[in-house]
Amino acid sequence: MQTQPRPVRVVRWFHALCDGLVALVPGRPRRFVAPTFVGYLLVSAFTFGVDLLLLTALHAVAPLPVAVTVAYCAAFGLSYLLNRVLNFESHAAVGPQLARYLAVVVVNYLAFILGVTSGVAALGVDYRIARVVGSLGEGLFMYASMRWIVFRTKTAP
Repeated sequence: MQTQPRPVRVVRWFHALCDGLVALVPGRPRRFVAPTFVGYLLVSAFTFGVDLLLLTALHAVAPLPVAVTVAYCAAFGLSYLLNRVLNFESHAAVGPQLARYLAVVVVNYLAFILGVTSGVAALGVDYRIARVVGSLGEGLFMYASMRWIVFRTKTAP
């Protein structure tokens, strides 16, 4: 019996986990929950944790905009990699796909990360809470962009 290479097993395990979580959604709403959305949520939860850890560490030694930017770039680089490999299992050319991703990230960064985070922090809210508020809109925007722009396939609906 031939075993699958570890990367293939990890990807299959991840997809099985996402399918299993979708199966837990009750009744009719299940029809509207794509396994890739669940996968995106799992990847995003992990990379958001990385973002907050880096932000907290960097904020002690750098101004908030610098700390937010460095943490954001590191987390989104990791997000791209994990979503490409695990969630969307993309085999498309990296160059054009990465260019689309970078364009989406720039729009996301300006609107949600700097705009919302800085705006809410300017209202006197702790910068970590402000970052969480910004992440709500960011999450929906990024999933839609990854599914239908960055990792789109010609056969996907």
